Amino acid sequence: MTRKLISSGSSFEKAIGYSRAVVDGRWVFVSGTTGFDYDTMKISDDVVAQTNQCFMNIQRALADAKCRLSDVVRVRYILPNRDDFPATWPVLQRFLGEVAPAATMIVAGLSDSRMKIEIEVTAKRQKREKAADGAK
Repeated sequence: MTRKLISSGSSFEKAIGYSRAVVDGRWVFVSGTTGFDYDTMKISDDVVAQTNQCFMNIQRALADAKCRLSDVVRVRYILPNRDDFPATWPVLQRFLGEVAPAATMIVAGLSDSRMKIEIEVTAKRQKREKAADGAK
């Protein structure tokens, strides 16, 4: 399989020169993803809402890569304010609790002061049986 680049359409990707995700064989590398709604380029000022939107954006990138959240093997959470992290836990549990990937939380500044969290994932696409109707 050749390398495939996936874009979310975010203006940041073109301006900075990166892809939302890169597929390399069975591996899928999703860039640090923030809580911007890429359709409107708006972002909530609430860390919980941003965390939820991060996962919506990540799921879209994974789907474009023919992958699922259940394929995630590694996740990195980056927050400028460590005190915001516990508020995100119910969202993290909802999206990745059963998957239980290897995880790291880093406290660091983000490129836009409106950003309260950035999430990066690595996934390994699983071989799936074809359904009777040909869907995977």
